[in-house]
Amino acid sequence: MTSHAAYALLAVPFLAVAVVVAVLAGVVSARRFRAAGRTPGPGRRATVVSAVVAGVVLLVMTIVFDNVIVTLRVVAYDPSLISGAKIGAIPVEDLAYSIGAVLLLPALWVLLDRSAPSAPTARPTSSAPEARPSAEGEPTP
Repeated sequence: MTSHAAYALLAVPFLAVAVVVAVLAGVVSARRFRAAGRTPGPGRRATVVSAVVAGVVLLVMTIVFDNVIVTLRVVAYDPSLISGAKIGAIPVEDLAYSIGAVLLLPALWVLLDRSAPSAPTARPTSSAPEARPSAEGEPTP
């Protein structure tokens, strides 16, 4: 590829797959909730909030550390292959893989979850009366 923004074009298929998998995970999660007869509650909101916070932390750390390694010239980008938009010293397309990870990790967690759906459990009932031990230790009906 010798076109302008070649690095960004390399990231597009990866991000497209990440978005499709994330949407699929959302559909699967909603169906599991409906099948179990539950409605999304505060636990689900807490999960989403914690995923967003973790994603923001990952992106901030990526920006900081990628700027460090680019500034120290450990990594260099060919100026003719980047889009031109930068955050500090790094091109914005450098964040594509972190964004993909933020989308894919929780989505794969949902899709690969094989735990049994939690349905209300009823206590077993018996139609026969319980036998109680007598004074001698033998059960009496």
